[in-house]
Amino acid sequence: MNKVDVSALIRGSIIVRDLEKATTFYRALGLSETYFEGVLDDPSATSLLGFEEHHPFSIRILKRPGPNYGMVGLFELDAAQAAESLPPAAGPARIGEVALVFYVRSMDEALTALREAGATWSPEPQIFRMEHRAQPEVCLRDPDGVLINLVENDPAEQERTRPELSYRD
Repeated sequence: MNKVDVSALIRGSIIVRDLEKATTFYRALGLSETYFEGVLDDPSATSLLGFEEHHPFSIRILKRPGPNYGMVGLFELDAAQAAESLPPAAGPARIGEVALVFYVRSMDEALTALREAGATWSPEPQIFRMEHRAQPEVCLRDPDGVLINLVENDPAEQERTRPELSYRD
């Protein structure tokens, strides 16, 4: 079997309706640094997304302090771009949908900030139980309807390098 030499997930990119509104939401989640911001002028940008006609568009890539992975790219296509627009999702997860998962130190603080920043569906957290742990979790939606899963856990645990069950007491 061939082994692919691959990095950690560098970023998820979201095609947003409103770059500023999306930025406010993800900054409230703690992505306080801007990795890159600009207008993509070269036709390769829209070609890569599958469009034949090119219209420059704005992007902003946000990250938390530290290494350059786990970032969120926000792309706002030009209004002239002939792009299909999905209706914003609302409510529970759908088959085939991706969820962005974040560890948060305080669920209450995170939910308050995200609700104020435009969460469009935000039920109350519940205790999610697995054989080896239980913690508060919640799924909510960002201003564009993207599913976000918050896990109340020490964010430093993202740096662990062994399988989850090897950390049992």
